[in-house]
Amino acid sequence: MRSPRLAALELRRFGRGKLPRAALVALLVLPLLYGALYLWSFWDPYGRLDRIPVALVNDDKGATADGHRLTAGTDITKGLHKSDTFDWHQVSAEEARKGVEDGTYYLSLTMPADFSRRIASSAGDSPETGALQVRTNDANNYIVGQISRTVFAEVRQAASTKASRSFLDRIFISFSDIHGATVKAANGADDLEGGIGKAEKGSQDLAAGLKDAQAGSGRLSDGLARLDSGSGDLADGARQVADGTRTLAGRVNGIADKVGPFVADNEKSIGDTARLVADSAGAVRHNLGTLVRTAPAAAQGAHKAADALNAVYRARCTDAVLPDPACADLKKAQQAATDVARVADDVNALVADQNGDLKKLDGQLATLQKQAKALADRSPRLSEDLDDAVARINELNAGAQKVAAGASTLHSGLGSATTGARTLDDGIGRLSSGADTLTGGMYKLADGSGKLAGGLHDGASRIPDYDKKDRDQRTDVMADPVQLVSRDLHKAPNYGTGFAPYFIPLSLWVGAMVAYMLIAPMNRRALAAGAAAWRIALAGWLPVVAIGVLQTVALMSVLHWAVGLQMARAAGTVGFLFLVTACFAAIVQWLNARFGAAGRILVLALLMLQLTSAGGTYPVQTSPGFFNALHPFLPMSYVVEALRRLITGGGLTPVWQACVVLLAFTAGALALTAVSARRRQVWTLDRLHPELTL
Repeated sequence: MRSPRLAALELRRFGRGKLPRAALVALLVLPLLYGALYLWSFWDPYGRLDRIPVALVNDDKGATADGHRLTAGTDITKGLHKSDTFDWHQVSAEEARKGVEDGTYYLSLTMPADFSRRIASSAGDSPETGALQVRTNDANNYIVGQISRTVFAEVRQAASTKASRSFLDRIFISFSDIHGATVKAANGADDLEGGIGKAEKGSQDLAAGLKDAQAGSGRLSDGLARLDSGSGDLADGARQVADGTRTLAGRVNGIADKVGPFVADNEKSIGDTARLVADSAGAVRHNLGTLVRTAPAAAQGAHKAADALNAVYRARCTDAVLPDPACADLKKAQQAATDVARVADDVNALVADQNGDLKKLDGQLATLQKQAKALADRSPRLSEDLDDAVARINELNAGAQKVAAGASTLHSGLGSATTGARTLDDGIGRLSSGADTLTGGMYKLADGSGKLAGGLHDGASRIPDYDKKDRDQRTDVMADPVQLVSRDLHKAPNYGTGFAPYFIPLSLWVGAMVAYMLIAPMNRRALAAGAAAWRIALAGWLPVVAIGVLQTVALMSVLHWAVGLQMARAAGTVGFLFLVTACFAAIVQWLNARFGAAGRILVLALLMLQLTSAGGTYPVQTSPGFFNALHPFLPMSYVVEALRRLITGGGLTPVWQACVVLLAFTAGALALTAVSARRRQVWTLDRLHPELTL
């Protein structure tokens, strides 16, 4: 008999009576108890938080900040009443404490009396933090305490944002004040820089002028030193001249005293003598031509006479046996003749050089003639001229004495001027050095003032100057500077949708587990007939798969149309769950076929291991290492991951990977069931008398 027919015979048993039919219906509905009913119970718990009673205590007294009344506690209370979070009951502090203790309220939120005052202090000189007081009681409900932490964190953030606004608004107003003051300071620094720039230019001009003055004073000092030295020489020379003129005047006066009377008495004789000299000089000049003509003949005659006289002298005195007694006279005559011949030669030589001494002699005779003539002409007035010359020499002497005295005074004054010029030069040098230092200082001061002005302008440009609109906008941003912009790629709309991938495979596993409590994992008729092992395995697997398909259709129909589960890939989800049902049925079949009654316990144990290691609620990484080690080796791990992608969306790689894993588990479990069927066809004492029967 073929495996499908055996499976149909197995299912036909449930139609033979009311109880089997009821069992089949219960078998089909059972997954709903684990899947649909469980998911429905906490499908959207966060959407019903407004039903949770929470105590609200507002003891805030309010405060005043910058002339404005602040009632933070009242504002927060109004906001909470308008929100959909929790069922707020405004009570006293004592009522809140007792209510949280006895379970009337799950938790309480208290705003203390100084809440507004502390918030207002953020705009003052001594800021303090305000504190919202939360009281929870995990004995009432642990999850509510966890939810409240999230809700109250948002309340605290809202309160902190409001408290920050007044403080930040004051800061921004201060920025505007600082900006205005900095701009004024920058403008003042510009004026200062301009004044210092002019002062620097003046100091540079002063330094340049002092350098010129120092150069001039140096030249003045050097010139005065040279003048002082020259005046000393002048004083010495003037004294020498004065001494000379004094001596000259004394001598001239003495000679004049002696010669004056002679000149006065002999003016006519001096004139006559001078005219005689002039006439004689003229006569000599007139006869120079005759002298030139007669000089050679005279020289020749003189030589002849000298030669004749020498011959007589030799004959009578040198060569004679008896010298002539007149030899001494002859000797003198010989020497005189020789001298005359020498003079004649000289005269002849003189007149022979007409361009030489003769011309000079003629010029000198002309000068002598002119001067002698002039003396002859002045001779009648010689006495007057002599008196006049003496008077002039005396005047010269008096002037020379005055010059000497003036030169001495000049030398003394120039000495003092030289000392003063040196002092002036030293002083100007110090002034020039000081002016250079001043110029350097003024340059640094100008540079510093420029940097100060630039820095103030730069600082003023960086200090914001906000108007009210900008100030309000920036206050809002800085009071709550970080916003959480969450972007869910594939968002689950509610709590139940997020947990559906976990509870759906759980319900299908339970369905397969209960199915094999009613259906034998291996058909007894096929075992007794000696059918092939693989036919026996398929005959025991196919009925449960058929029931699992019906369970899946019933479960997903209720979840979708009754509970509201929305699937990104509905057809893919249902088809994948058919594969999940087939895999789970094969695994449960093998455990029951191989281990008998103990296999049912193993099925339950394997379910627990899969639930704890599949990562259906918290990420598996948060579980102990044992469950992390099991995670990749159990089929439900892959089923949960694939269903998440099929229900909420995302890449299909985990789906295909899960399909491969499930097919491998299915094939492996069926093969192991076939092996178990082969073994069951051999009867043993264990089969006749089993150790455990359920």
